[in-house]
Amino acid sequence: MKPTRADSPDPFPTERLAGPASTVASTLLGAVLVVGARSGRIVEVEAYEGANDQASHAACGLTPRNAVMHGAAGHLYVYRIYGMHWCANVVTGNVDDPGAVLIRAIEPLTGLDEMWVDRPKAKHKTDLGSGPGKLCAALGITGDDNESKVASCGASDSGYSRSRIQLLSGSQRAKAVTGPRIGISKATELPWRFAEAGSPFMSRPRLR
Repeated sequence: MKPTRADSPDPFPTERLAGPASTVASTLLGAVLVVGARSGRIVEVEAYEGANDQASHAACGLTPRNAVMHGAAGHLYVYRIYGMHWCANVVTGNVDDPGAVLIRAIEPLTGLDEMWVDRPKAKHKTDLGSGPGKLCAALGITGDDNESKVASCGASDSGYSRSRIQLLSGSQRAKAVTGPRIGISKATELPWRFAEAGSPFMSRPRLR
């Protein structure tokens, strides 16, 4: 089952991702990420930019791992951390101007039965997707989804329609709160973590 049209009426337009990650990151709040029969509403993100952002994978220049960050906006950048968890990012900016927005937390919408199976340690619905690794497990996102085109250039965008993962426009229910990114050791002062104020689905420590 897919989200209702009221929750996610249209494909997320690529042009909304054309700017720097720190500028466009908050526009992803409220968008719906659909993976097959599963879906979740994005409630928290973090922005990572290019060479001048020492916490970014792009800070070291072009590599096979971060190549998708140097490509066109609207694709998914998926990588593994700690040898066990997948993280999903939406690529922003322009070609050769790397940037990506890490999806940090979702509000589960559909496919919850499958999510509970793949997130057996979760005790509550609010914990199913309250972190980058958790949401990838809940939605079934893996390294095989790296470079998937998730945003759309229009109704005739065949590359988008072939992807099993789709990013749909939604609605932000509360103002965005900001704070420093977490889980990093460089550029920790930048306030590039964004979340919907008061969302119980946010990762910890919660922004206020």
